[in-house]
Amino acid sequence: MKTNSKKKIVLIVLLVIVVLIGTIITIFAVNASKNLKAMHAVIDAGLDTLDDHYTVTPCESTEYTDLTMYGVMKFHTDQYRVEGLGNLSVMTTNMGMMQMVSFMITPFEKQVPLCAMDFMYILGKRKSYVEFYDLVPDTTTAEYTAVLDTLRELQADYEGIDELPASENWYDSYLTVMMHKSLGRANDELNQQIFCDSLGRYLEASKELPANSPEDAAAQLAIIEEYSNGLIEKGGVSTDVFKKALGEDTTQDFFNRVFFGTDNYREN
Repeated sequence: MKTNSKKKIVLIVLLVIVVLIGTIITIFAVNASKNLKAMHAVIDAGLDTLDDHYTVTPCESTEYTDLTMYGVMKFHTDQYRVEGLGNLSVMTTNMGMMQMVSFMITPFEKQVPLCAMDFMYILGKRKSYVEFYDLVPDTTTAEYTAVLDTLRELQADYEGIDELPASENWYDSYLTVMMHKSLGRANDELNQQIFCDSLGRYLEASKELPANSPEDAAAQLAIIEEYSNGLIEKGGVSTDVFKKALGEDTTQDFFNRVFFGTDNYREN
């Protein structure tokens, strides 16, 4: 009798574990589906905003278009040429419990900051990082200062939203304007607004600027390469993940050809 009772208890425990695992998997799947929908809505709105300001041309796929790391981290990267401005990389990540888009414009043809936006969707939470990096030969010109003023106004408009704590990094000296916001799923429309507003004001400010001279373009390329190479040599949160999975040389190739696109502008 005792043996049968023990077997029943074991079966009940196993059943409970199976039900719990199934519930957790279902919760992750439902959240992932909602988050992917919200994330792709942001990407589509961002590309529409770009189309309102510049001609955007998709680049050909590469061996880096789809990558899987550690079996669960799936990366998809689309690359675009923003005519008259520079390189755009749109990288999405799906890890089941977390989804993320990295939307980065590396300017080679105008004197504006590099625009990097990382939006994370973690179950019902949202973490939104909007950052502008000074990677130009001269940050003191009236034209460049006007762009920064526009971006600072953007920053002020959203100062009422909770700011995420920031850690110190070697590349902080390049950062002029940034927003690190914390929201929830109920605020997905506001989250998308932050994305498109940040991108729209950046693009609008850049439209007013003249094209780089060949000399300025070469100087700007050198600064961008210094920053990109610095990520490889000194590290960064995302860079370290790629280096560990792909190796330093492959990560460097990915950065040069796709993520920053420096190779495309070195050849022109």
